[in-house]
Amino acid sequence: MKSLLLDRSTWGLALDANGNLAVCTEPYSVIQDVACAVRTWLGECWYDTSLGLPYDSGIFDGASSIPLLRSQAEQAAMTVPGVAAAQCALFGPRADRSVGGMIAVTLTTGETQSVQF
Repeated sequence: MKSLLLDRSTWGLALDANGNLAVCTEPYSVIQDVACAVRTWLGECWYDTSLGLPYDSGIFDGASSIPLLRSQAEQAAMTVPGVAAAQCALFGPRADRSVGGMIAVTLTTGETQSVQF
């Protein structure tokens, strides 16, 4: 499976050496798609508003937010074709009230990769 390659620092589209939109292939494309799935809020994708994490379902309501966010991130990762299993570890909340994390992904090929968000 191919995906448009995103620049790792800006998360914007990247160009190849010929000035065309760059693409990436598996296994990197699957990992990049997992990162996108976890960073998407429910309703944010215009072409499919059922995708994304439901930010209004209790993620930000206090003590239960970290386990809930972990579970929802794992569920979002599992929607990506090529993912057989996903396990999320969260970092935070930080002093600036942000939360980051890492998802370990087992691909359907048996290979294990991880991605931070």
